[in-house]
Amino acid sequence: MLQLSVLRENPEEIIERLAVKNFDAKELVPLILKLDEDRRAVQNEHDSLLNQQNTLAKEVGDLYKKGMKAEADDLKNKSAALKLSSQSLNEKLGQIEEVLHQELVKLPNLPSAKVPRGKTPEDNEVVHQEGNIPKLYEDAQPHWELTSKYDIIDFELGVKLTGAGFPVYKGKGARLQRALINYFLDKAIEAGYKEIQPPILVNRDSGYGTGQLPDKDSQMYHVGLDDFYLIPTAEVPVTNILRDVILKTEELPVKMCAYTPCFRREAGSYGKDVRGLNRLHQFDKVEIVQVPHPDNSYEVLDEMVAHVSELLRALQLPFRILRLCGGDMSFGSALTYDFEVYSAAQKKWLEVSSVSNFETFQSNRMKLRYRSGTDKPQLAHTLNGSALALPRIVAALLENNQTAEGVILPDVIRSYTGFDSIS
Repeated sequence: MLQLSVLRENPEEIIERLAVKNFDAKELVPLILKLDEDRRAVQNEHDSLLNQQNTLAKEVGDLYKKGMKAEADDLKNKSAALKLSSQSLNEKLGQIEEVLHQELVKLPNLPSAKVPRGKTPEDNEVVHQEGNIPKLYEDAQPHWELTSKYDIIDFELGVKLTGAGFPVYKGKGARLQRALINYFLDKAIEAGYKEIQPPILVNRDSGYGTGQLPDKDSQMYHVGLDDFYLIPTAEVPVTNILRDVILKTEELPVKMCAYTPCFRREAGSYGKDVRGLNRLHQFDKVEIVQVPHPDNSYEVLDEMVAHVSELLRALQLPFRILRLCGGDMSFGSALTYDFEVYSAAQKKWLEVSSVSNFETFQSNRMKLRYRSGTDKPQLAHTLNGSALALPRIVAALLENNQTAEGVILPDVIRSYTGFDSIS
């Protein structure tokens, strides 16, 4: 959530920067500023009445001590009238603050100056690419054929048990999943991240804190009876661990990682691009989260990008890094780098990770702050990234490493799987 102080300082600049995200704030920003002006006027009036009440209360006490009961009773009645007016103003203030809040949360985060203009994924900038594109043998197959051939992932059984987008992993498929999760967690721990095992159901406050609510309400699975949400990413519970917390400067950066299943409705997704593992409603992911000092959060972003790069490099997957344009960025991000791996059988790039800096957008919602000594608490910055999401990693591993005799796994994962190939 944007800070009101930032909006007040230069509203025209805010409107211009949000336009990079293709968000028209020409009407919303003035509306928010008018509500804020009304709020402050009512607050001042309310504070003035409270001061008058306090003054009268002291005078009433003095008059009673002097035995001037009649005069004291008159002032007491006047104070009672002020109290009623004060209560009315307090109710009005609450109403204005609620409307102001509802309008304020409609504003997305401001994009960094590094964010390129654009409306669609085609406008994203490729900032890095490495690895050789595999040349497959003549009868190479896409991963959904390979998983059926080797009986390692059953999509039809998932439909029977739940519905489309909920695959069942079997045998070596299940072991490969577990191996990748453990490998990603081990590498995160080596990099200084503290492992967390969070709940996969969160309350509304948690969804709001990281910006999924109200923006992505329709994309989340809602457990209506308890008003809980199935998490779309471990970012939600892990980052919210620090909600309403004031950290000491020396505690920064906080580094956490977590494996969780993730749940996304992906409403409106259909067609050939969602076949197999390309787009699921339930999938596994290891997430890394950092809360650094604002002065070096972009250095931390580079560090996290390097961490994901090393994972893909070790898996011997050709990958590229894209700096997302304004129109393709998430609601809360200030700057996002997407990672894509090349799927040789499908002959296309598949997104496997997003690494983002949210600056103070999430911390303002969560009241996540840090303090140096006795200084006033300041908002921290929050960052997170997929390290990594499994479905498309598995798809690329199967497709890119297939031979006529089976799928040969990269060396780095063999000690985790306990086998070298799938056949």
